[in-house]
Amino acid sequence: MVMLDGAMGTFFQLRGLSEADYRGQQFKGWHKDLKGLHDLLSLTRPAEVERAHREYLQAGADIVETNTFNAQALSLGDYGLSDKSYAINVAAAGCARRAADAVMAEHPERVCWVAGALGPTNKTTSISTDVHNAAARSASFDEVAAAYYDQARGLLDGGVDSLLVETVFDTLNAKAAFFAILRLLQERGLRPFTAREALEGVDGGGVGAAEGGKEPIPLMASVTFIQPGSNRGVTGQTVEAFWNSVAHVPLLSVGMNCALGPREMRPLLEELSGLAPVFMSAYPNAGLPDPLLPTGFPETPESLAPQLREWAEAGFLNMVGGCCGTTPEHIRRMAEAVREVTPRVVPRVEPYTRLSGLEALTMRPEMNFVNIGERTNVTGSPKFAKLILAGKYDEALTIARQQVENGAQIIDVNMDEGMLDSEGAMVHFLHWHPSPRLRACRSWWIRRSGR
Repeated sequence: MVMLDGAMGTFFQLRGLSEADYRGQQFKGWHKDLKGLHDLLSLTRPAEVERAHREYLQAGADIVETNTFNAQALSLGDYGLSDKSYAINVAAAGCARRAADAVMAEHPERVCWVAGALGPTNKTTSISTDVHNAAARSASFDEVAAAYYDQARGLLDGGVDSLLVETVFDTLNAKAAFFAILRLLQERGLRPFTAREALEGVDGGGVGAAEGGKEPIPLMASVTFIQPGSNRGVTGQTVEAFWNSVAHVPLLSVGMNCALGPREMRPLLEELSGLAPVFMSAYPNAGLPDPLLPTGFPETPESLAPQLREWAEAGFLNMVGGCCGTTPEHIRRMAEAVREVTPRVVPRVEPYTRLSGLEALTMRPEMNFVNIGERTNVTGSPKFAKLILAGKYDEALTIARQQVENGAQIIDVNMDEGMLDSEGAMVHFLHWHPSPRLRACRSWWIRRSGR
């Protein structure tokens, strides 16, 4: 079983760092408060960040994540620090790299890896941000991709071994992240190292040599679900729909982290574990938040470790660690608990056509015909065309909804009309409402447009 690390924010909060610690000399006179921006400590207090990584490695972690959860331009914009993204990521990767290298030098039998952490941003590309405009978004796909591209560039330049897109609450943000990462790898002559290659026992060097010497970089994903007792995430997407949405990415692993404690996360992880033919990770919070507790979370190292051992024994896990509220002692107890447990056997899945909106649509041999609604088509439906040309999107959406209610599993949306800004109308209409079938069409359109 591979061990991940625990929470960085919790570690720094327990250290009692002050506003002056976060500012350092570099930002002594900064015009905004910086306390709580843990990513900045990689520049202003690198010894503290390196200490955190070392303590997690000494506790038994095999992989440490860089201190870069919010270190992309979009989130840093809240502090007026958007232009510091690259520098923070290079510095953070360096802190983790030095800690991992030092522990391996002290313990030559160990192998320690550094995962470059790319958090979810403080923007959403899938949910309206304006109650008066259902098509409004706080950021575009291109803007999110650009922010992730710069972050990934800094992480690779700082020396990480892999890239982890984590705490995914908006799957379209994650798709933008992987779009940017794959573009960056291609530009640098690198390539993803996948779970299939690992399962076939091919090491990175061997495969790299076979592919023109391209260095392998494992890619990892981790989604977050916030509602206990529900299998729908922030945007309303189910577990299976999430997996279908990212299954095209050449991943080493997928998993879940944050928001929920072990009790609430368990059924969601069990479902994802049976769907994904890649390695599975989990790093839950130390229970649901409780502001009256020292770490803000109720699960102690002694109470959390046995629960994660049960997950491992049930065959759900290949990698395990902790998120908010966990400490090096949590990781130490987890490592002891799962050390002798056999890792999950990665399932084989049938190569069916698998689509996703808020829900999944899997086309199996035993299915009857798949029904495609054709009336949301400006060239085939005069009524729909008039509504779109008049900007009456609520009424146009009714036509789509009626088709879904009448049994359509997929909606064909066509905006190809000479009197229409086709691309603008397509984006506006598909943003207008989170219908599962419209989301599936939206994904198709994004692929076709190269975005």
